[in-house]
Amino acid sequence: METNRQKKIGSVLQKDLVDILQGEIRKNGISNLVISVSKVIVTTDLSIAKVYLSVFPQDKAKDLLEAIKTNAPLIKHDLSQRVKLQLRKVPNLSFYIDDSLDYIEKIDNALSGKENPIENRDLLEKRKKF
Repeated sequence: METNRQKKIGSVLQKDLVDILQGEIRKNGISNLVISVSKVIVTTDLSIAKVYLSVFPQDKAKDLLEAIKTNAPLIKHDLSQRVKLQLRKVPNLSFYIDDSLDYIEKIDNALSGKENPIENRDLLEKRKKF
C-alpha cells in the first residue's frame, strides 16, 4: 500500500515526465504519435520509480520503449532540473508499457459478444498435449 508521500511524489514525477516526453516528441518533429504517462509508482524508500507509458499507435510501443530506456539517464537529468526544489534525490526510472487499455478492450469485446468462442473456435487457447 502506498503512503501519501509516495503518491505525492508519484504525481509530481508523472506531471513532469509527461512534459519532458511530449516536449521531446514535439522537438524531434515526430507526428502521429501520442504518449502519456498513465501511472508512476514509487518504492517505499523512494529510490525507484516505475513509470507506465501508454502509447498510441500500439505498434510503435516497443521501439519507443527501447528508445526511452536508452535515454533514461538524460530523462532523469531533465527531471532532476525540474524537481530540484521539491526532491533531494530523484529516483531511478524504470519504464514499462501500460497494456491495461488493451486488456479492458479485450474483456469488453468478449462481454459484448464480438468475440464469441462458441462460434469461432480459434479464439480458444489450445490445450497442450503431453
